[in-house]
Amino acid sequence: MSSSQYVHRKTVPIKRGDAEPLTRKDVQFAVLHHIFSDTARVFTDPSPGKAANKVTFADLYVNALFNSSKCSKVLKDKMVETPPFALEFAKICLLTNVGRINTTMAFFPEMKTALRSYHPVPSLQKTDGNAQDAPRIKNCLKAALLPSEFKNGPPSTPAEVITKVQSGQKPPTSVVNLIFVLANHASVRSLPHFDPPTDFLDLFMPVELSSASRARAFLWLIFHYLEGTDVPNPFCDEYARQHPGKVPRLRHITPREMEEENMDPPDEIEWGRKMSQLRSQFLQKLVNQTEHERRSIPSPAPPPLQRDLAPRRHRTQHPPVHQGSRGETFHHYVPKEREQLKPRNPQPRAPAPTAPAQGSGGLGDAERSMLQQAWFSVNTADPLMDSDEEYVDENMRLELQRRLSVITRLRGKSATPSPPPEEGGYRAGAEGEEGQDFEPPRTFTGQWQQAQWD
Repeated sequence: MSSSQYVHRKTVPIKRGDAEPLTRKDVQFAVLHHIFSDTARVFTDPSPGKAANKVTFADLYVNALFNSSKCSKVLKDKMVETPPFALEFAKICLLTNVGRINTTMAFFPEMKTALRSYHPVPSLQKTDGNAQDAPRIKNCLKAALLPSEFKNGPPSTPAEVITKVQSGQKPPTSVVNLIFVLANHASVRSLPHFDPPTDFLDLFMPVELSSASRARAFLWLIFHYLEGTDVPNPFCDEYARQHPGKVPRLRHITPREMEEENMDPPDEIEWGRKMSQLRSQFLQKLVNQTEHERRSIPSPAPPPLQRDLAPRRHRTQHPPVHQGSRGETFHHYVPKEREQLKPRNPQPRAPAPTAPAQGSGGLGDAERSMLQQAWFSVNTADPLMDSDEEYVDENMRLELQRRLSVITRLRGKSATPSPPPEEGGYRAGAEGEEGQDFEPPRTFTGQWQQAQWD
């Protein structure tokens, strides 16, 4: 057995570049020809009104595509009007059914999308018809089901198909779904109908097995699963009769015979080259048109600059914070020496009347009015001096007593603790205990001086 039989286990789909034709060897045209040219009417047609009729495989497969809910009316009309087109379309669908054609392929040169590649198929495009693209073909195949399978779902394994056919349901599923099931379970373990290492997908691969024997084995499998094992299989040979459950013998051929089976005629080679050139010209026109449209579109003008109509607010520049360092000037506050208390207002004013001597018990004419006392406090009080160091004369003491009296009346009770009895206050110019003149406390004023760091 040639090593080419193992290639499909890694690369089942056909791999070709864009605009590269698919040759007869790629599609295994000889196998398709033997399958669709078989004249044995042994398959039950599930089409409505034709349940008792027996049809060939070609009619069975074409009818399944025609009755698909995803088959367009234009495609149906073309299949009815041109039967050769229906056969060509069915062959491309069968290659898609088994996975040889994947959904990245298209078969008309005017295809614009970059997600798929165009491939002419000279051997299967001899009629004037649109072969669709692979995604549409795949959708048509998936919708080709029996009427009862739209509700309950089709069988998904070979064992389920056999169970249905043994229960008397013929056909147990559509031929399209059966091929999907066989392709998905192509291994020898799932389908024990082949002698290792051959399996179901080898029937559509370029291997050194004759096309006629592979086509017969394929038709044997379709009849075995659709019609059951209780009736003789018309595609059996002597080998299949001696080995129940095995496909007919697959005849081996030489590499030269394999090449001769799928030889491309000159007219198909020329047509494929012509379609490739047509595809290249179409792509070139498409590129030029796209480039012209891109250049013809004017570039958007930049938006006009909007002037700020609102006046700008200038931030006030604060002087920088001075951070002292060695070698820089540092300012600090140095208080002056104590000086005698004097009014802040430098304007000359009449001297304040002297208070009566301590212990006289009365204020006499020296008592100031409320306005005079307020003016005196403003001119003589120093806000930087502690209250204990302030100079308090008799008028100030009288004012404080009046404030305390008002607070006592507002509170409704006397102050707690009660104030000590008045023994007289300090008077300006009064003598101390040692007979010295009393000197009012001095206040501190200061000035800014500069000190240089060492």
